[in-house]
Amino acid sequence: MDKNNFRRFFGATLTILGIIVVLFACVAFLSDAKPVLGMSITKWESLAPFVVGLVFLGSGVSLINNS
Repeated sequence: MDKNNFRRFFGATLTILGIIVVLFACVAFLSDAKPVLGMSITKWESLAPFVVGLVFLGSGVSLINNS
């Protein structure tokens, strides 16, 4: 596999994963402490997956742009 193709594949994977985690954090934030996917997450606890999702999303887009 070529180096640029690997970067694009890994960047796309990180971007998709970041979008999924950010959407999960948004659903958890709006759920009013009801269980989401079997996990009871408060509004402040939903901040951690949101930040992690943004990091994944940003790094994935950066990898795609630089390859």
